[in-house]
Amino acid sequence: MGAETRAVVPFILSLLGGIFIVLGALVASIFAFGSPTIVGSMSSSMNGMMGGMSSGMMIGLMMGTSPIFSIIGLASGALVILGAVMLYNRPSESQIWSGVILAFSLLSILGAMGGFMVGLLLGILGGIFGLVWKPATSSQMIGLHREN
Repeated sequence: MGAETRAVVPFILSLLGGIFIVLGALVASIFAFGSPTIVGSMSSSMNGMMGGMSSGMMIGLMMGTSPIFSIIGLASGALVILGAVMLYNRPSESQIWSGVILAFSLLSILGAMGGFMVGLLLGILGGIFGLVWKPATSSQMIGLHREN
């Protein structure tokens, strides 16, 4: 199978989007599963009379409230990566895998911050390009070989 019969651009865009989504989910999981003292020490740069109280209150609101969202983010990033690999390996099923990429890229906004929004954008672009991609027909491939 040559490069003409595979969806290379949608694969690369979706794979990069999935990687960014997983990274965003890992960053979000620091707040969901981390220790308040560890995360609180990261925000100790605010000194002053009320600096410690306000950062402690915000950390308390973020801690432990959304571990399910981190799991959703990790799962959606993994499924976008899986969809990208399957889109490349099974070009005849490009419509199905592009739909998977689109759905889980959009779902990543909940748990992975959309992969810093970069992953969301790359996943959506890869999914759309995969939906409109058509494999080259045999007559087109024969015509390409005759020109060379």
